[in-house]
Amino acid sequence: MKCISINDITIEVVQKDIKNLHLAVYPPTGRIRIAAPLCVNNDAIRLFAISKLGWIKRHQRNFKGQERIAPREYRNRESHYFQGKRYLLNIIENNAPPKVVVKNKTYIDLYVRPETSTVKRHEIMNEWYRQELKKLIPELVEKWKNEMNVKVDEWQVKLMKTKWGSCNIEKKRIWLNLELIKKPVNCLEYIIVHEMVHLLERHHNDNFLYYMDTFLPNWIQLKKELNKLPISHANWSY
Repeated sequence: MKCISINDITIEVVQKDIKNLHLAVYPPTGRIRIAAPLCVNNDAIRLFAISKLGWIKRHQRNFKGQERIAPREYRNRESHYFQGKRYLLNIIENNAPPKVVVKNKTYIDLYVRPETSTVKRHEIMNEWYRQELKKLIPELVEKWKNEMNVKVDEWQVKLMKTKWGSCNIEKKRIWLNLELIKKPVNCLEYIIVHEMVHLLERHHNDNFLYYMDTFLPNWIQLKKELNKLPISHANWSY
């Protein structure tokens, strides 16, 4: 991968077997990437980037202004997100195995032993988030396997610093960011569809966009919704 600089803006450039130039600005840092056909020279790529500077700066401003969630301390009445909704944390100390319970539309109860550290509380919450996300994924993957007529041999959940998901095409495996459990379920579904479309089309080209438009016509709106939601301070580098 090579980079070009225009007005102190660094742009990653990848050339591959595609028909058209594609420009993307990625959350949360506003990283810029141009995918260009193999036959397009550096001057043409630079001119394309210059023509899009206004669009690039506008998107970078949007990401810069996006709400960041400060590091969590796992105290009473601290804000935590689950499936796109904001809850207040309610700490309950007792001498029993830890657990997390969504009490109602306002509170998430975190049961911990007395003197449980902040680090341990974080681990308990993250494990609960992981299990809740894993409950949602199988049905969505199965639904879209049938819709797309593709095979997914494996899916996994992990924390990712700069991606909502990824796809290993050769192994037919998709990875999903743990942070997705904090977003609305329809945003999770959008990421699952996006990664599964890569099993039909490796690159983010016109063919890929055609599949996205066909399978999930409102995907652009879902992408905007996902990228407007608060970003976890702990899990994104910016």
